[in-house]
Amino acid sequence: MKLFDLSGDVAVVIGGTGVLGGALAQGLADAGARIAVVGRNAERGQARVQAIAASGGHAEFFGADAESRSSLAAAHRQIAAALGAPTILLNAAGGNDPKVTVTADHPFEAIGADDWRANFDLNLVGGVLLPCQEFGPAMCERGRGSIINIASVSAHLPLSRVVAYSSAKAAVLSLTKFLAREWAPRGVRVNTITPGFFPAEQNRKLLFNEDGSPTSRTEAIWGHTPMKRFGAAEELTGAAVFLASSQASGFVTGTDIVVDGGFLAQTI
Repeated sequence: MKLFDLSGDVAVVIGGTGVLGGALAQGLADAGARIAVVGRNAERGQARVQAIAASGGHAEFFGADAESRSSLAAAHRQIAAALGAPTILLNAAGGNDPKVTVTADHPFEAIGADDWRANFDLNLVGGVLLPCQEFGPAMCERGRGSIINIASVSAHLPLSRVVAYSSAKAAVLSLTKFLAREWAPRGVRVNTITPGFFPAEQNRKLLFNEDGSPTSRTEAIWGHTPMKRFGAAEELTGAAVFLASSQASGFVTGTDIVVDGGFLAQTI
């Protein structure tokens, strides 16, 4: 049996319509898994399905709102009927909302409670809690499954300006460890991947000016990253395939794999 062979697995990628989620879906497909690309944007979802098919993989798009348990339940039924029972759940939905970004004109004390809750709904409730509640118990009943949640370096070292996002991602780490402990006796592993800085839709305006030049924040990030660059989305896929494969990581649960170019290792 090949160490990283996911043939026979069905992987549900929540947020597979995004840049990072799409790259992770592609990586799991390249390893042999059948992919359920789940998200709200059908156009982007179908584009990812076509890209996976063009590379020889199998994927289908399922429209769902990760912040709605009933929407996820409907998608779950459709996925099971079309692809088979899910064995892998990768939660890649999330992002930072400008309304909870701290700036000189919008200090921490100006963040509204409703906006704070909305950020947690996106990154914690819809990003991890509801998908795990929907797909996890069925995996436990079958005695097999791998759940991979996406955290952030800002969960470890809270970054300036994105306080709500950092707080929500720290909660993702905590919830992951709780679920790992609860579900390990039932054959389901739960882990996180912590990405460093990977340009995507939700952070591009913070990282690049309109003319494409790096912002001062980008210069600060590169100065704190020993590799002196951003990561490419494809550089996350190795960690995802490792955690998805029961052959490669069958005794790994409750852990966090950091893919950050050395960001968390840098001090002065």
